[in-house]
Amino acid sequence: MKTLKTLFTILFVALITFSCSSDDDTPDPIKYAEENPLDAYMAGSGFSQKAVDVKNSGIYEYGFSFKPTVTGKINALVVKIPDVNSALRITLWDAATKTVIKSETVNVATANVTVEKTITPIALTKDKEYFFTVNSDDWINRTKTDGSATTYPIVAGNITITGYAYISSTATETLFPTNIRNTYYAGDMTFKFQQTE
Repeated sequence: MKTLKTLFTILFVALITFSCSSDDDTPDPIKYAEENPLDAYMAGSGFSQKAVDVKNSGIYEYGFSFKPTVTGKINALVVKIPDVNSALRITLWDAATKTVIKSETVNVATANVTVEKTITPIALTKDKEYFFTVNSDDWINRTKTDGSATTYPIVAGNITITGYAYISSTATETLFPTNIRNTYYAGDMTFKFQQTE
C-alpha cells in the first residue's frame, strides 16, 4: 500500500511538473526589428551622392513605389524637407488600383530636421505593390554626381523599391503620381517598417 501511495505521489508530482513546464515552454512570438529603407535606397540608387535643397517650387505629389518581400506593417512616418510645413500630407497608395489607403499629416516645425510620427500601424501584404508619397512644394533633390540614371528595382532590406514618380498638384488635391523618373529622387520621406510574419 505504501508503495502504491508513493507511486501515486510520484505520478501526481510528475503530472503537475509536466503541466507547468508545458506552459513555460511556449515560445515567445518573434518580434522583428523596425527598418527604414531610405538609406539602403539612396545607397543602392547612387542618389546619396548629391543633395540640393529645393524650396517653394510648385506643389507636387511625389514619392516611390515599393513591394515588401515579407508581410509586415508601417509603424511610423519619417520626413525631412528644407522648409517648415505644419500640415505636410503623406499618403500610402495601392499602386495597382491607384487608390489611397491612408493619408497622415505631419508637422515639420523646423527646416532640414528629421521628423518622425508614430501612427496606427498600417498592414502591408507581401509582394503587393504600394506607392508612398508626400504633397509639398519643398524637397531635397538627390542625384548621382554625374546625373546618370539608376536602375530599378532596388533592394532595401525587406522593402524593394520599384520606382519614383511625381505629378503637379495642389495643397488640397491628392493625385497619384504618373511622371516616372530614374535620374533623381525628391525627398526625404520614408517610413519605419516591421515584419510581422
